[in-house]
Amino acid sequence: MIPLEWYLIVGFLLFAIGIVGVLVRRSIIMVLLSIELMLNSANITFIAYAYYLQNITGQIMVFFILMMAAAEVALGLALVIALYRVRATLNVDDINLLKW
Repeated sequence: MIPLEWYLIVGFLLFAIGIVGVLVRRSIIMVLLSIELMLNSANITFIAYAYYLQNITGQIMVFFILMMAAAEVALGLALVIALYRVRATLNVDDINLLKW
């Protein structure tokens, strides 16, 4: 049996990679993929604790996180397509819609 600490380490590493991806990348698509990576690291942590504690609450939380991730992908893709049509770029620095 794999110890709980290993799952937590993998979840932390994936979350750290996601944070670095959000802060470093300039493409909107890569930022959305990094957010998905962070959500999946939370899923790994919830599943590990659910198995370790023999409780189904963590699995229920994973179900809700997956639903939220699917909605985030649909909304994010729609925003990316709309912004690309207006600005013709996917670079985060070039998109300044809130400025006059």
